[in-house]
Parts: sequence; structure tokens; C-alpha cells
Amino acid sequence: MGRFLLTAMPYTGHGAPLTAVARQLVARGHDVRFYTGSRFRARVEAAGARLVPWREAPDFDENDLAATFPRMVGKKGMQQLLVNMVDCFIRTAPAQVADLAAEWRRDPWDALAGDETSLGAVLFSERERMPWATVAVLPLQLLGPAGPPSGMGLRPGTNALTRTRDAALRGLVPLVSRSLVRALDDAQAAVGLPTRGRTFDGIVFSPTVIAASGSPLLDYDRTDRPQHLHFVGELASQAGPSSRDALPPWWGDLDGRRVVLVTQGTQNIDPDDLVRPALAALEGRDVLVVATTGVPGRDAFPFPVPADVRVTGFVPFGALLSRVELAVTNGGWGGTIAMLGHGIPLVIAGGDLDKPEVAARVAHSGAGVNLRTGTPKTSAVGAGIDRVFAAPAFRDAAGRVASELRALGGATRAAELIEGML
Repeated sequence: MGRFLLTAMPYTGHGAPLTAVARQLVARGHDVRFYTGSRFRARVEAAGARLVPWREAPDFDENDLAATFPRMVGKKGMQQLLVNMVDCFIRTAPAQVADLAAEWRRDPWDALAGDETSLGAVLFSERERMPWATVAVLPLQLLGPAGPPSGMGLRPGTNALTRTRDAALRGLVPLVSRSLVRALDDAQAAVGLPTRGRTFDGIVFSPTVIAASGSPLLDYDRTDRPQHLHFVGELASQAGPSSRDALPPWWGDLDGRRVVLVTQGTQNIDPDDLVRPALAALEGRDVLVVATTGVPGRDAFPFPVPADVRVTGFVPFGALLSRVELAVTNGGWGGTIAMLGHGIPLVIAGGDLDKPEVAARVAHSGAGVNLRTGTPKTSAVGAGIDRVFAAPAFRDAAGRVASELRALGGATRAAELIEGML
């Protein structure tokens, strides 16, 4: 039996994949602790792990970031990304190191693995000179010797001109991320590490083991990735709803209908951005629409919806996705992987954070339409839906991605890779 500590930033999209890995490690007979926000206690304990909550680090609520990080108020797009990176991911890292150091003194572990935004886990491991594994829960942002920087929604170059473009963009990364580099230097100095002007993606990825959600088809089939990188498909628990009571009362309405899912994820969930135009674009079609609010317990939008729409704050994806024919989504990575894992073609409105990158990767795979904005007009959403319904090639491509994702082993494979560190 090994002793493992897993870490994840306190976001559902980060905690849920790592919890699936924790469940697999527990099933293999290991002792597992999980360092994350206290709001994830029930999820962590249901996986058989023990919660180590944020104490020195601010235990924030992902649905109210501004309460802990006031500079987030009114920020969207690139401004939101930069403030989120500095205030939430980087400036909390020294306090995360303090929490981890206290837990290490209380009860050491044999191996540590964290998501690629758990900077505190990386700095602690570097300071104590111990290896760690990265479990990548976002579209892979590992800067390589070829291709453009991730996050720009650009396909890797295929000719002399575009390869030169990619090289120039890679060279600009330290320049355009100067504010992040300064914050990273401050965080490293605060925990007693030397400052070396490293970029975020130059720090957080393990040089030993990277278990990355996704698949080569969703990584442009790049050939410049390191040997210690392993794509593992979808990082999700195989546990389904515990009883019929977990399903909403309108579940039977899905029987015999073409079902379309509309989801805006759990971050930036103003329904006017995507949900409202999507529902308008779907009105009058012979479909039943399931629309999520992004907040458990919030089962309504602040506007009336058509009769063939069912609104929910939470619905078990494992039960729903096998019934869905098409999804309109903002491109959150975890949800995108889950939907593609069921062979569902997508219409993606990716507006901020990593979502434009997700939309570009899905479009490159052929499994969906990229609307190239997070706030599309009703006509644009409708045109995307028409394209997917009219062309079987989208569903065929989604099926190819689904087959690749399933073959990669998921949380079981990730657990094996982490176990190999013992």
C-alpha cells in the first residue's frame, strides 16, 4: 500500500477529474489524501479519500470568486484570465505550500500528484526535492519545441510560413506574460526558492509523469510531445446515480425524443451569453432541450423558456449523455470530453479562459462547429445546429474521438501512471 496526496484547485472542473483518479487509487488498496477546498469534502470522501482542506490558503467559492478575489469584479476575456491566474493560482501558492508543509510534518506521503494549476504542490515538491506527477485537466498547455502556444486557438503550422509564425509566437510568451512571471518570481521567493523568470507552463508540468485528459485527436496529432506525457482520455468516475431519485422528475419526457443539451458550464454562467440565444435557435424544432444553469439547486433561468425545454442545475451526465443527439456548449474541457466520449457532435461558443482553444481543437477534429465567440447571436447558433444536423461527418468524427478516448484508459490509466512513481 502506498500513501498518496492528490491536489486540485477548488474548481469543479479540476476537482472532479482528480477525484476519479483518487477513487481508482483507493480501489487499488492505497491510502489517499486530497488537498483542495472544503466544499469538495463530500465528493472526496465518497471516493474513499480523506480531505485535507485549504487552511492557510483562502478557501474560496468558485461561484463567487469576487468575494475572495475582488479584482475579478467586472473582468472578462483576457483581463479575467490574467487576474485569475495572478490572484487565484499564483498568489495563493505560498499559502498552499504552508498547508502542504504542515500536512507533510503531520504524516508524510510517498507520492504527490496535482492538476496543472496546483502551483503550491509544485513549489512544495521543488523545495523539498521530491518528484511529483501532473494530472492535466485542461486542454494541454505544455509548450513544446513546435506548434503555437496553447490558448490561442491556432492549429500548428504545416508549412514554412506558419511554422515561422509558431516559432515567433513561442518567443513572445515570456514577453506577453511578464505580469505572470513577476508574480511567479514573488511566489517562488516567498517559499525560499530561487527566481528564474520562468513562465507558468514552464513550472507546473512534471518532468517525470504527465497524465493528460483528452487524446491525440484533440491535440492536433502533434508529434513534438515528450515521452513522459501520456493521454488518458476522460478522467471521470464510473459510478452512476445511486438511485432513480437522483434523476429529475421530468426524466421520462426524454423517452422517444431527439434530445439537445445546452450547457454553459460552471464559470461565467450569465445565461444571456449562450443559453438564451441557443434556446431561441432551438425553439420550434422537433427536439427536447435540456438546459443547465451551472448551479446545483438553481432550476430556472431569469426569463421564460419554450415548452420543450427542461431546466436543471444538475443532471447526471452519465445517464443523460447516452440520450443526447447534439450539444450546444461553451466549451468547458471536462464537459467537452464527456460529451465527445459519448460520440456527441458539438456546437461550441468558447469566449474566454481556455474555451477558444477547446473550440478550435474540436473543430480541427471534425467533431463540431466553432462559433468563434462566447456571445453568439441566435442566427449563428441556429446555423451551427443546422450544419451539424445536416452533415453526418460531424457525428462520424465525434465517434472517432469517442473511440480514441475510451481506448486510453481514463482514470484507471492515470492511477497506474501515478502508482508507478512508488
